[in-house]
Amino acid sequence: MELWGGRFRESTDQRLADFTRSIELDSTLADDDLVGSIAHVHGLALAGLLSAAEASAIVAGLEGLRTEVAAGTLAWDPALEDVHLNLEAALATRIGPLAAKLHTGRSRNDQVATDLRLWARRAVAELDGAILGMERALVGLAEREGDAILPGTTHIQPAQPILFGHHLLAYVEMLERDRGRLADARRRLNVSPLGSGALAGAGYPLDRAATATELGFDEPSANSLDAVSDRDFVVEILAAVALGMVHLSRLSEELTWWSNPRFGFVRLSDAFSTGSSMMPNKKNPDPAELIRGRAGRVIGALAGMLAVLKGLPLAYQRDLQEDKPPLFESVATYAAALGILAGLLESLAVDRARMRAAADEGFITATAVADELVRRGIPFRTAHHIVGRLVGAAEAAGIGLADLDDATLKGTLAGAGEPAAAVLAADPGTPGVLRAAAAVEAALASCDVIGGTAPARVAAAIAAARQRLGE
Repeated sequence: MELWGGRFRESTDQRLADFTRSIELDSTLADDDLVGSIAHVHGLALAGLLSAAEASAIVAGLEGLRTEVAAGTLAWDPALEDVHLNLEAALATRIGPLAAKLHTGRSRNDQVATDLRLWARRAVAELDGAILGMERALVGLAEREGDAILPGTTHIQPAQPILFGHHLLAYVEMLERDRGRLADARRRLNVSPLGSGALAGAGYPLDRAATATELGFDEPSANSLDAVSDRDFVVEILAAVALGMVHLSRLSEELTWWSNPRFGFVRLSDAFSTGSSMMPNKKNPDPAELIRGRAGRVIGALAGMLAVLKGLPLAYQRDLQEDKPPLFESVATYAAALGILAGLLESLAVDRARMRAAADEGFITATAVADELVRRGIPFRTAHHIVGRLVGAAEAAGIGLADLDDATLKGTLAGAGEPAAAVLAADPGTPGVLRAAAAVEAALASCDVIGGTAPARVAAAIAAARQRLGE
């Protein structure tokens, strides 16, 4: 008979029992449930609802169950519906009728809310460690290969030259924001629902603040209705995880392109590649592709959780049982993706020559040439027009900007009116200066601002990131 079945005269239809059962999933919360129960027992004892001997016996039984859960030897009974009823029944088997006092002043509503917050707090800490591992892989690659020159793009078209390390550090910035969002979520979730009962609060003088402190929460919840029905923290974690997966997916997309022989910028190690069952030549970036694909599932989990919550009145509704599948799966997916991508980066081979050759395509130093004209007193819009004409001339001749001859450079400047003609008149060596500005290395060095791609700036940023990660 179910532990809640006193008023029922008929047995639960097996179809309904199967439909409502959650033990296969929420057994994940077993240790959290037992930790919460131990704190609850201490609270009952402080309130005079249990004698010292009774509290000691119940706690000993709960600690024994923790040992079994950790060892994986506790047998779960699907007929008992969920982790809470399973553990209470297991406790009764071990200590007898005294176990019936455990649920005094507590509902499964505040119990599961407490369990899930304890689990989420631990999950956030583990994800933070995994994100740090990914950041270290990015910084490590930047330290090894960061001075390789990469053609930076916008609109997937050649734009300006950047250092490979600069590109990698952009993802470190994203990951730091991901850590911050999870830390924010942890701060808000670290509130204890225990003692809120089913919805109205416990009917006994429980010291909820003491119980919250024992469980490591910052404080007890302020409203019992909200405490048992709040799943904002689940949504916040899912949102942080979804955005984190989007960041990993963006990097994965780049890796799939870069590893294509037409680019040839990087080569994935055999350990992080797969082959084809038909084509012997294939070396596929499957880890990156799967991360990209699974990002969609995590985004769907976030949308699904919001859909579950949108129509729920206060307080607890059974719909909330559906919070755990998307949360558990998404957290596990994100943690695995972080580990896989970190390993892929740590074993990644970079072809500097291919990157550098690509940086000579697409006239990606044109902006640096325009900037040089501006430094000589020409308004930027005029300089933009002049360099645009130079790009057209170089393209027609099949050469780079740095290969344009003096006649073309002087003619373009002279035809641009004042003050371009005045600049040329004042310094006949201007064509040589512009050719120097068109060199990739010069273009890189010119972006010498905080957050820029100048080699000294990138080297300092890598060192700062390494120091922070070391701390």
